[in-house]
Amino acid sequence: MPGTPVSPVSFINTEKAFRNKDDQELKRSLWLFRLLRNPFLVRVFSWLTIAALKLRLPVISAIKATIYRQFCAGETLTESLVVVKRLGRAGVGSILDYSVEGKKSEEDFERTRDEVMSIIAMAKGNPAIPYTSIKLSGLIRFSLLEKASANIRLNDVELAEFLRAMERAEAIFAAARKAEIPVYIDAEESWIQYAIDALAEEWMKKYNHERAVVLTTLQMYRWDRIDYLKKLIADARTENYFIGIKLVRGAYLEKENKRAAEMNYRSPIHASKEATDKDFDHAVDICLENIDIVTLCAGTHNENSTLHLVTKMKELGIPNDHAHVYFSQLYGMSDHITYNLADSGYNVTKYLPYGPVESTVPYLVRRAEENTAIAGQMGRELKLILEEKERRKTARMLLSGK
Repeated sequence: MPGTPVSPVSFINTEKAFRNKDDQELKRSLWLFRLLRNPFLVRVFSWLTIAALKLRLPVISAIKATIYRQFCAGETLTESLVVVKRLGRAGVGSILDYSVEGKKSEEDFERTRDEVMSIIAMAKGNPAIPYTSIKLSGLIRFSLLEKASANIRLNDVELAEFLRAMERAEAIFAAARKAEIPVYIDAEESWIQYAIDALAEEWMKKYNHERAVVLTTLQMYRWDRIDYLKKLIADARTENYFIGIKLVRGAYLEKENKRAAEMNYRSPIHASKEATDKDFDHAVDICLENIDIVTLCAGTHNENSTLHLVTKMKELGIPNDHAHVYFSQLYGMSDHITYNLADSGYNVTKYLPYGPVESTVPYLVRRAEENTAIAGQMGRELKLILEEKERRKTARMLLSGK
């Protein structure tokens, strides 16, 4: 139609989107996304998987061959490099994440610190790994973060444990600054997020004087995040340091609303998806308008929000490959967004979890449940895979002359 603006990037090219998948991998993804489209089957799968692991039933091989293979890179850092290199050849960076959750021992926390340090060492000078991420609950017990968030005084033993965790985090950030590899601190449940926010702010003030080394994450399904983002930027300008912001919609919606109802307080979550979408795009605008001090990572599978960001960049004259702007999608999802952005010259990454199969099950269950809950997500993934299967079939017929 005459006068209709041309989109700066298109997401309809399935040949680009699935060029890293052979026919067998495409078939496996098709089967899995059909499963994830059914909420009942997802609930049954989640319950059976957790129960089977608790009973020590031999299900690891089945998990690894299906949902693990779709959403995780490997059990070890070395194994994950195969995926990192494959993505890198397509112009897509990797956010390697040691995705081990629910651990409580000092030994586990030390192991997580060592893994993150190994990622940083591997990423140094490697454009295929532009940054990494951590969960603070992977370095310290959840209950201590919960107490700190509620301003509950820690006893002497807890305080010593908390300080050891802070030493682990400081070691990571010092290594990150030296290697010039940014580290994103993931957002978590709201009742521990207050402590995470406070710590992230202090670390940004300490480490971000020359560039954003420590970066924080804002879940935009929370109605208080726009004001918080404005506060972060104002503080950074006043105290003269850089900030890093990863924007996501949020990962704990049902848990947040359930807890708020049970404990009779106002839910921190927006009442509608439309309000979340509006705040996400508003946060994008705020970050781009302060791009001189803000490093932005837009973690989204939403095509409209992605187009909003690329359009706003064009309006503000921000180059596609500006060092302060990254896009990111989860490994195993939304390849049509990832690869088409990469082909248009944008900085784009895949969030790439790795770790022992049994330890990544909480992450995998969350992926399954979230994907089922996202309206249209599985239908879109299925539609694109089917289109690519048909395109390949037609291409083979043309080549064979039939």
